[in-house]
Amino acid sequence: MMKSVSSRPRLVDLILLLGRLLLSLIFLHEGSVLASDITATVDTFAQLGLSAPVAFATIALQIGAGLSIATGFLCRLGALALAFFCVATALLFHTNLASQNELLHFEKDLAIAGGMFVLAASGARAISIDRLLRKRLTGIHPWLRAVL
Repeated sequence: MMKSVSSRPRLVDLILLLGRLLLSLIFLHEGSVLASDITATVDTFAQLGLSAPVAFATIALQIGAGLSIATGFLCRLGALALAFFCVATALLFHTNLASQNELLHFEKDLAIAGGMFVLAASGARAISIDRLLRKRLTGIHPWLRAVL
């Protein structure tokens, strides 16, 4: 049986998938790097005055929300979490704006946060686990439908 035109992914959905994958890449990579040498990660966080549980939470957030965005599973929540994480990172760790390097990281974090806020507003759309769940789960609670 031939698929109808409306069931095929549209260009906007393919572009959104590409954007989601690109946005998630930095978090999946950084979370994996932090997790790969947990001793060094905990030591680095301690030098910044942050505890080991904060290091573990950061790793979990980066990998978990990164996968959420890449797969489109609870994408809006993952995007919101990473948006606020990026804003916090910019405001807490990249405050020496006289340094060109710090200014660049500050602006990069805010730009990524902006992309995440846009993704939170748009949702993952057609090429996502969220879409599959929305189609398969009838009678789900309205707040869960909104999250998907």
